[in-house]
Amino acid sequence: MLRANEIKNSNYVGKQVTIRGWVYRLRKQKENAFVLIRDDRGGVIQSVFPLKSAAHLTRESSVEVSGTVQHDTRAPEGGYEIKGKEIRTFNIADNGFPIGEYQSVDLLLDNRHLALRSRRMVEIAKIRNSVLKFARDWFVKNDWMEITPPTIVKAAVEGGSTLFKVKYFDEYAYLSQSAQLYLEAMIFCLGPVWSLTSSFRAEKSRTLRHLAEFSHLEAEAPWVELEDILKIQEELISYVVQSTLNERSDSFKILKRDTSDLKRVQVPFKRLTYEKAIEVLKSKGVEVTDPGGEKRIIKSGDDLNIDSERELTRDRGEPLFVIGYPIEVKPFYVKEDPQHNGSGLAADLIAPEGFGELSSGGEREDDIVSIKNKMEKEGLDPECYGWYLDLRKYGSVPHGGFGLGVERLVRWIVKAEDIKDTVLFPRTMSRVAP
Repeated sequence: MLRANEIKNSNYVGKQVTIRGWVYRLRKQKENAFVLIRDDRGGVIQSVFPLKSAAHLTRESSVEVSGTVQHDTRAPEGGYEIKGKEIRTFNIADNGFPIGEYQSVDLLLDNRHLALRSRRMVEIAKIRNSVLKFARDWFVKNDWMEITPPTIVKAAVEGGSTLFKVKYFDEYAYLSQSAQLYLEAMIFCLGPVWSLTSSFRAEKSRTLRHLAEFSHLEAEAPWVELEDILKIQEELISYVVQSTLNERSDSFKILKRDTSDLKRVQVPFKRLTYEKAIEVLKSKGVEVTDPGGEKRIIKSGDDLNIDSERELTRDRGEPLFVIGYPIEVKPFYVKEDPQHNGSGLAADLIAPEGFGELSSGGEREDDIVSIKNKMEKEGLDPECYGWYLDLRKYGSVPHGGFGLGVERLVRWIVKAEDIKDTVLFPRTMSRVAP
């Protein structure tokens, strides 16, 4: 059984072929019916039948088509089509398929299970598949061990205000915000480790780059410094981008994505200190909102928000590391730079053209006294992190890692306006179905 893209080849002209799929588009004329068949990988090819043979078909009916391949420059999808001889029907779809050419965003999300059949969503899904495949490939080639951490946890990683609380038998637990703490535990027995899991953030955000559930690629390694962690990320992302470009060139063409900028993504990535970034943003007049609701120009000590990240890379064509954030704006596990008091040994990777943060990482605090002090300062109870603190008691070593949002990476690669286009069934503040 062949697929559409295999048939669209001069070697098949004049030959008998069979393809299975769904009626993607249907045009009935006086004598003939032009039936575009979509196969199970999203490939599309036209078949032509006498009208009486295809009169019963409806859009999204599932069929098996047999016929002879012919070349006709008028044929859509590459100039090849099937002169049909036989149609076998598996299911005649109901009339009134709800997904038309122009539909509201809410209708498409309500009918996501059907909207996923569109060419755009199919090609983005293929690109996402390649991104995940090549990420795993990079870790395998570089001798990292993949682990599977839990997603039901007892302690926060990124802050209690964004935790999803769940009833767990006779007690309460939370959906994981990050696998980092568990990855840190594994470096003592497996060395460099990584995972790909779902992470959950109960952020009351409606931006184009936030999801309540997202795919989180995370990695931790022993005996590394900040520069090592940056090199790991840039090598991984460069490999993923270039490999995906090679494998999915057809998908990028269908999406009409100019990939010239992606072809320039090579190591090393540019680095910018936090203080320099603040200078750049101040010169652009970027504003932040104080806790009291007052707006003012950004200044040293402020964290970078969505607007500031967008302005920082709006005119850049390659990813950018921002290094040395104030320790106060980073979580308790970030290690302070002994050479620069008040500065954390951490960096965020910002995507080009204003697409925002892709990953965050750095060195982890390996001293038990320091990390306890930071926990207490942030209002965390060290007793809730007993097992994690044991890692600082028994054989602590310098170590670090990073976490990367897969959907954010894919969003930049395909240039999607909304992050919801990069995931099959998005979960947001206002959507938990289908």
